[in-house]
Formats: sequence, structure tokens, C-alpha cells
Amino acid sequence: MQNYMSSRRTLEINAKHPIIKELANRYKEDASDKTVKNLIVLLYETTLLTSGFTLEEPASFAERINSMISLGLSIDADVPAAEEAAPADDVVEVDDSTKRMEELD
Repeated sequence: MQNYMSSRRTLEINAKHPIIKELANRYKEDASDKTVKNLIVLLYETTLLTSGFTLEEPASFAERINSMISLGLSIDADVPAAEEAAPADDVVEVDDSTKRMEELD
């Protein structure tokens, strides 16, 4: 009875859609292309989300989104983020009295 009550997933693909055509062409050219594979999985996961389902691995979805954003911005995703600037060596000490707010009359 539980199986009958649960939602079934059906994905209908329009083979004439430009995105599907281009993904198919790129997959035929190089089936091992990581970007094409990520785009296919991303398309599937996006379809799940818009249909009201939840993702089993939302972290991997976020990684794929970030990867596609990096690709769109021509940023090398493998390069680590720049570290914050190191504090300056010549730190100036400030007298506590200068930190207080001036009192108004």
C-alpha cells in the first residue's frame, strides 16, 4: 500500500529542445567530458526541485551549481580562493581615550 501511495518520478524529455540537442551532440563528441556530465545531472536535479521533490545530495548539487557559475565567469574552479590579506606588521596602538564617543551637552 505504501508503494502505491508514494510519488513516482517520470521525466519526459523533449528531444527537439535546443538544450537536449546540444547536450546529446557534446556527449557524442566526448562521453567522458566532465562538464557535459555535470550539466546532465544538473538538468535532472533542477527538474526534481521544480517538481517538488527533494535532493538526496544537496551538497553535490551546490558544487555543480558553483562549478557552472565559475565556468560561466571563466574562473578556474580548481584554484583555491585567495587568502585574506595578512595583518600589517606596523600596527599603531590607539589610546583608549580616543575610542570613546564624545558626550553631547
